[in-house]
Amino acid sequence: MQDARVVEAIFFDLDGTLTDPKEGITGCIQHALERMGEPVPSKDDLTWCIGPPLVDNFSELVGPERAAEGVALYRQRFGHVGLFENEVYHGIPEVLMSLADKYPLYVASSKPLVFVDRILEHFELAQFFVRTFGSGLDGTLQDKSELLAHALIETDQTGSKSVMIGDRRHDAIGAKNNGMSFIGALYGYGSADEFRSSGYEEWVEQPQELLERL
Repeated sequence: MQDARVVEAIFFDLDGTLTDPKEGITGCIQHALERMGEPVPSKDDLTWCIGPPLVDNFSELVGPERAAEGVALYRQRFGHVGLFENEVYHGIPEVLMSLADKYPLYVASSKPLVFVDRILEHFELAQFFVRTFGSGLDGTLQDKSELLAHALIETDQTGSKSVMIGDRRHDAIGAKNNGMSFIGALYGYGSADEFRSSGYEEWVEQPQELLERL
């Protein structure tokens, strides 16, 4: 982090930042597409779906008119199998333990909050966070800009003194629209180009590097 920047709170994305959800997310998308009678890409060809709101992914995969059907089929599998087909990135628990001693930590994910909390509890990460934020099952707060605006109000934190850590452009755009600093997680599913296009030039290649930046 730059010396001139004051940090009073840190917000983390979940997918691609705290955990690697590739197996669960791509497997559930395949499940939905198969039952819809649509072509089923490989899991590697579906990694672009990790990060954006689910309805946006299905809108691109099957068209806006069938997106809700895709989301419903996805959740049939995700709710009891897919959310645990997940893996905590190496070093994340240690990073969170260190940062939680210095800052209030929050999660801000486009994933439905009910799943966010179950995942954090299952992988024993919930203990590090003061509060978690996610979307509603009805799609409310899926937009990362709206979600972060809501989270800042709810936590009484100031955007200019808060940092968002995430791996996709949606995280960077959300941070920018709320006047927050941003650190990109290159070990996730985004790219430096995504962060640059949103006006940020700061990222890490491994979770442990966050301790140097913060």
